Amino acid sequence: MKTTNLFFLTLFIYMLGLSNLAAKDISKISGKILDQNGQAVPYANVALIAIGDGHLVDGTVSDEEGRFIVESTKTSEVKLVISSIGFKPFESEPFQLKPGLIKEMGEVQIQDEATGLEEVTVRSTRPEIIIQPDKTVVNVEGTVMAEGSTALDVIGRSPGIYVDQDGIINLNGRSGVVVMINDRQTYMSATDLANFLRAMPADNIKSIEVINNPSARFDAEGSAGVINIVLKKNTVDGIFGNVQAGGQYNGFWAPIAGVSLNVKKGKWSTNADLNYNHNANLNELDIERNFDVLEGVSNFMQESRIRQRNKNLFFNGAANYEINSDHNIGLNIQASDFDNVTTNPSLTAISTPGVAENTFLDSYNDSKGGGNRYFGNLHYGGNLDTLGTKITADIDFTRMNSGSESLLSTTTWEGEDVENGERGKLNTINDMYYNIFTAKVDFVKPIWNGTLETGVKGSWVKSDNNLDLTLSIEDGPFEPTPNSNHFIYNENVLAAYASFKGKISDKLSYQAGLRGEFSDIEGNSVTLDQINTQNYFNLFPSAFLQHKVSDNYQIVYNANRRITRPNYRLLNPFVYYIDPLTSERGNPNLKPQYSNNFEMNHVVKGAYQFTLGYSETTDAFMQVFIQDDEERTTTTFTDNFDKTRNANFRAMVPVQIREWWGTSNMLQVNYNRYKSLIGDDYLDTEQTSFMVRTQHNVNLPKGFKLEVVGMYLGPQIWGQGELKGFGWVDAGVTKTIMKDKLTIAVNGTDLFRTQVIRAKVDFADIDTSFRQYRSNQGVRFTLRYRFSKGESFRVNKSTGSSEERDRLN
Repeated sequence: MKTTNLFFLTLFIYMLGLSNLAAKDISKISGKILDQNGQAVPYANVALIAIGDGHLVDGTVSDEEGRFIVESTKTSEVKLVISSIGFKPFESEPFQLKPGLIKEMGEVQIQDEATGLEEVTVRSTRPEIIIQPDKTVVNVEGTVMAEGSTALDVIGRSPGIYVDQDGIINLNGRSGVVVMINDRQTYMSATDLANFLRAMPADNIKSIEVINNPSARFDAEGSAGVINIVLKKNTVDGIFGNVQAGGQYNGFWAPIAGVSLNVKKGKWSTNADLNYNHNANLNELDIERNFDVLEGVSNFMQESRIRQRNKNLFFNGAANYEINSDHNIGLNIQASDFDNVTTNPSLTAISTPGVAENTFLDSYNDSKGGGNRYFGNLHYGGNLDTLGTKITADIDFTRMNSGSESLLSTTTWEGEDVENGERGKLNTINDMYYNIFTAKVDFVKPIWNGTLETGVKGSWVKSDNNLDLTLSIEDGPFEPTPNSNHFIYNENVLAAYASFKGKISDKLSYQAGLRGEFSDIEGNSVTLDQINTQNYFNLFPSAFLQHKVSDNYQIVYNANRRITRPNYRLLNPFVYYIDPLTSERGNPNLKPQYSNNFEMNHVVKGAYQFTLGYSETTDAFMQVFIQDDEERTTTTFTDNFDKTRNANFRAMVPVQIREWWGTSNMLQVNYNRYKSLIGDDYLDTEQTSFMVRTQHNVNLPKGFKLEVVGMYLGPQIWGQGELKGFGWVDAGVTKTIMKDKLTIAVNGTDLFRTQVIRAKVDFADIDTSFRQYRSNQGVRFTLRYRFSKGESFRVNKSTGSSEERDRLN
């Protein structure tokens, strides 16, 4: 057994352990918390406190509608205590808690601690992290972390998350994360999502839920996990919101602006966000390729300087109506418009054994694209009794249009004879549209001393992609090429699930579920007269165990099975030329990947986490490089690897150095192994890598706040490729004035210009290496003005459709 495998096995055995606990009947104390105006109070702390010594017996947190259910298996004389920032504590009369007790407290009214028109803001140096059996909740509202940052910044600083240079979110070293906002899928491609999150102020966020191994309630799509962004909302009549403006300079000026408005009056609550994001960068890309020829080795040295500008305008609006205290309906509308411009000048010097002069290839790829996306959601939620029986229903529709046109001009010559060089042009027009319709119903019912969750869902997807390539030689007319293709894709998925959670004892709680999904898929290449169909039914089990060893120590175990279906675009048998030497093609035979995941999380004092995880994926998606030595070209495509394995250990250690200086520190160790047959060659590679991050939040004199984040990723492998280690440091200073209404933030990124990617592919006949830097070093300036009008606004200290849209790219 190799050293790495022995390390993880030893660590696993050391951390494993459960006590034998006897089952007991569960008592339930329920109610609804209202303020003095009869409005629901969400996220209030609800505790059963023992009479006598005053210790905590059991507790919970109220939901968004102010409802709570405290479950316990203990016997004691207790009182119910409710507390929430901005309210006076509430204490009930003492009562006898015993197994099997059902006690309905009804509507519990708590009183404001103070009233007024200003928002009460609570600042802490680091976000509160709450560990639940199936997720980790990061409360960012009211923290320094939320000031002067974007939603993407905050997500990237949450437990186990890393955001790469393209804005792609990785969780625990794996891509394929599903991102939700208020429990509803974002329906955006990875690129669109990154632009949207860059434009969203972190000040709009209440909390971030990190779900490493989702339960059966979630779609089985997404092997890496789920991130749910919970936004702020009004809980009392009035208006609040913010306006922001600013920009970033990294050699290019890129402005950002946005406005957010939340209004509640009586039974109506509405919110609207309009954000504009402009992202610009210069991608310095140097590639060296070596090809084996009869006379020896032919060397290609390529320099590219890719300028990219992306503009994104995004609107999100929602309205909710409370039919009564138990039933509500809501509507959510999203609309976005985006365009991008890319210019890619590239010069390649080619040396060939036995040839005196080098050959040069000069290319210029000019690309423009854009499109729009529309999303609508109709939602219903109902409470069917006072014990927690609920039903919710959602209907979603998404339509997206996207188009691009690029002109790749090339000139090839030998030595210094540029004038007699061969010239050619390749014009590419790519038009796409997608229609996605989904409908689902979820039902929750307390039963058998636990809670049953069940639901059904259907999704229907249609995409149409028309790729038109024409070629011109020596300024001649453009003629069609064989690589043009019209591709139509249809996907229907029907799903149902059931999940049950409860307590075995006062120290052991559990949740177990099963989800079944039937997929009917057809890919039709009209041009090639080729139809590929896939029909399959899969079961996806999940299980969670939470063991409260003591008041300061708990262990959370979870395991599940997940699927990741191919991106629609990757199934299209297209051929797209990045430059004359490099092309990308689709793979209509790409199959879904399946992963089996296990995780064990040790939580000490509610703050320190030590996590051990293991994942095994079959038919894993991986970018594959193939090389044509005769033509001396490289083609990339996504294929299924036979099997990949990932074992990881993660430690999160927050340290409060001083009252004004808090830190959050993370170490993650990953062991990856890839095994697959690629063409005629077999890949079997493994490596142990690590990632270190430290974040410091400092409250400075006169209201200034400083944040410094340092991160380092050690050397790692990714399929055929090997990446060298790299790191970077970001820092920012914020200052609030005008009674905390106006925030001024200045942030510096990649201060020492060290976020440089270096990689190498050395497999079979491929010998390629590259260096890349994307002008990450820059400065961002933001002004954000908060406003509120209405009844007493407060910040409560607190502890959501489908995955189809995320597969657009």
